[in-house]
Amino acid sequence: MEVLNNNNFYHIYNRGNNKQNIFLEPDNYFYFLTLLKKHILPIAKIYSYCLLKNHFHLLIQIKENSENPSQKFSNFFNAYTKAFNKKYDRVGSLFQRPFRRIRIDNEDYLKSLIVYIHLNPESHNISEDFKKYSYSSYQTMFSSKVTNVERIEVVKLFNDIENFKFVHNQKKFINDERFNELALE
Repeated sequence: MEVLNNNNFYHIYNRGNNKQNIFLEPDNYFYFLTLLKKHILPIAKIYSYCLLKNHFHLLIQIKENSENPSQKFSNFFNAYTKAFNKKYDRVGSLFQRPFRRIRIDNEDYLKSLIVYIHLNPESHNISEDFKKYSYSSYQTMFSSKVTNVERIEVVKLFNDIENFKFVHNQKKFINDERFNELALE
């Protein structure tokens, strides 16, 4: 298993144990994002995310001088699992273990992954229009509200917001074989 190293980009993803849902109601999504802010923002920058009923995708960059980022992610997932188990009177692991991570080592793949993550609701037939899906960072890119997502950096990767929108609208990553190994239905 790859160690999370400072200054590197990673695609972090996982799904529910036995493909079970990890988000049952809107409050679950918001609580997951609250814990993400608490546990992960101190050690990583968030470039994109998408939370679906039974899995999630995060694109992050580990910050310089972060101590033991893998443990911080473990703490994050454990905190969510404990709260979820308590709320729904269940026991045991919520996520497949361990969480998956892929180091991103080139800008083209980084941009492709941002689009792939944002298209997930549509590619899994959860939403007819990925642009309207509430639990993704896509809409954040067009907002003027304060955000924990690296909005300016993400838009810069695509040169400007119009190109960001154009590339997403091409939807060419929905059936792209490069991403088959990431499918977590």
